Amino acid sequence: MEGVVRHEAPICIRSDHPALPGHFPGLPVVPGVVVLDRLVQAAESHLGKPLQVVGLSQAKFLAPLLPDQRARCSLEIDGARLRFRVERDGQPVAQGAFALAAEGVG
Repeated sequence: MEGVVRHEAPICIRSDHPALPGHFPGLPVVPGVVVLDRLVQAAESHLGKPLQVVGLSQAKFLAPLLPDQRARCSLEIDGARLRFRVERDGQPVAQGAFALAAEGVG
């Protein structure tokens, strides 16, 4: 992959998502792994190719994302790194970076 690719996309995990029951009863919170999965999906959709994620080099969850809340992700793909930031109403929710296979895409 040549150059840096930047992309922004909305994220909203519906309240009927199968990962929500039991996470947490009475006050459901979107699991971090679901947010991370959506970030990779957004990057793959933008690129039109699957990514070969080989690791999560950094991740920090700063605030919970609740079901049906709308958030915005900013993605930056630079070679073997996919950096991300998720914000809701201008407030940070998560940030970090995925490690990608050398070419980044499969």
